[in-house]
Amino acid sequence: MSDDTPQSLYERLGGFYNIAAVIDDFIDRIMDNAELNANPKVDEAHHRVSRAGFKYIVTEMVCWASGGPQTYSGKTMRESHEHLDITEQEWQVFLKDFQDSLDKFDVPPTEQKELFAIVESTKGDIVVLGT
Repeated sequence: MSDDTPQSLYERLGGFYNIAAVIDDFIDRIMDNAELNANPKVDEAHHRVSRAGFKYIVTEMVCWASGGPQTYSGKTMRESHEHLDITEQEWQVFLKDFQDSLDKFDVPPTEQKELFAIVESTKGDIVVLGT
């Protein structure tokens, strides 16, 4: 008897360890990105938090959002970003870094599209309107 239950995005991505590898690369990219750090509030935040802790919480969130068994224990997107004054241009730089990390790990197009939909769903809580 075969199980016809469709796999979750989490399962299709290969689970926690595969997701953690992509997030490890992605967080390094955004924390070291000179364009993002040109925003003094973002730069301060990047240097205030532990890189390892940031990687952990983002991995936890992506696992949870993609259907994994993890529970996200961090702040809401609005709570953790509203004071950073992130612009549309900075959002686009962030998305480019995300794309580069997904491409580096050969994440298939269907899964990339689903991941971008998850990320895009947070934009209203992250980007300052009118920027």
